[in-house]
Amino acid sequence: MNGQSHSGRQMAKSSEITESWQIGELATPIGSVPVIATRLSAKDKLGAWKVRWGIGRMNYKVSPGLYAVGEPDEASPVLVSANYKLTFDALRQELSGLDCWVLILDTDGINVWCAAGKGTFGTEELVSRIQAAGLSEIVSHRLIILPQLAASGVGAQDIPQRTGFHVEYGPVRASDIKEFISSGNEATEEMRLVSFTFKDRLVLVPMELVPAIKMSLPILGVVFLSNQFARKPLGKKDLAAFAGAVIAGSVATPLLLPYIPGKAFSLKGWLAGLCWTAGSLQLSKGFELQDRMLAAGELLLFPAISSYLALNFTGSSTYTSPSGVKKELKYAMPLISGAAAIGGVLMAAAHLFGKGEKK
Repeated sequence: MNGQSHSGRQMAKSSEITESWQIGELATPIGSVPVIATRLSAKDKLGAWKVRWGIGRMNYKVSPGLYAVGEPDEASPVLVSANYKLTFDALRQELSGLDCWVLILDTDGINVWCAAGKGTFGTEELVSRIQAAGLSEIVSHRLIILPQLAASGVGAQDIPQRTGFHVEYGPVRASDIKEFISSGNEATEEMRLVSFTFKDRLVLVPMELVPAIKMSLPILGVVFLSNQFARKPLGKKDLAAFAGAVIAGSVATPLLLPYIPGKAFSLKGWLAGLCWTAGSLQLSKGFELQDRMLAAGELLLFPAISSYLALNFTGSSTYTSPSGVKKELKYAMPLISGAAAIGGVLMAAAHLFGKGEKK
């Protein structure tokens, strides 16, 4: 604790507390504010694991509003974050030993970076939350600290005119927030550096892989049914090539992102898918004369699938900007759709009307 007087403020347990991460309430001039734990429980860790694998992802959020850490007073700093619970947890576990206020915006359960791009972590929401929380009656200063990755969504110059509060951007990583505050809100060059390490990308892979698998299941179902009457049934080698293309786009491309040539995610995914498909066809002798139509279809369709899946990763990466994503979608999607359509037609023709069964 900071040892300062809390003039009438009291920490108390409340019978109304239902979340495991709320450990009490703090009295303020405008009413009680929930106090949040800085240590993650087993339930928090299990929830994080589940959401990484796409279980309950769309509802993994906390209620927006004002929260307290420790026993903050009118001079304590105010940190602003998103109501995606993974983001909320990442911040609060770094606040142990601090007395501060945490203002959570309603970002529809989306992280700071993506919410800033979508506009949900934006000027209007920030102004609304400052006013709804009665922040001017709780703190005597007029400074709020936002995550650096929120800068693209907030018009910092408009906030003082509308709320009286000034915006200051904190470090990129929550792990640096204590050092940032203790140094008088001075950020080092490293604190401003946006990194996206192999570990960062690895953590996100399950969220890319699970939707890709779900997308694949109907396709595999169609193949299974059509194999019952097709003249050239698709075999294990074809299915392995398809599975590899899915993995190339949803796993290999995110993990190897800095090392695959090109800037566009769609191009990176296409190259990964092309290398896999060409290698698979070479090993299975798929380039032989009797398989040329099927091989041509796979060379068009499978890299297109990898490209599309890699393009989805733009929403998880700090390598892109909202305008860059829109531009890439504009040019990449027609090419992906066209290649997939032509490849699909060639594969279907070879599959349904080809000569003899595939060996």
